[in-house]
Amino acid sequence: MPKMKTHRAAAKRFTITGTGRLKRMKANKSHILEKKSPKRKRNLRKATLVDKTKEKNYKQAMPYL
Repeated sequence: MPKMKTHRAAAKRFTITGTGRLKRMKANKSHILEKKSPKRKRNLRKATLVDKTKEKNYKQAMPYL
């Protein structure tokens, strides 16, 4: 059977934690920042974990991560 290919777009967006969960950055931090409060922008800087319901699908896209 041939090697499975990694979905490169997903590989660039997610990293795996020590416990095997997927880590991602939050959205809405690229533009239209003037109307967003400093607190909201500060919280968007932090990374967060992928929801458990979607984690299985993302891991299938990246078999060697």
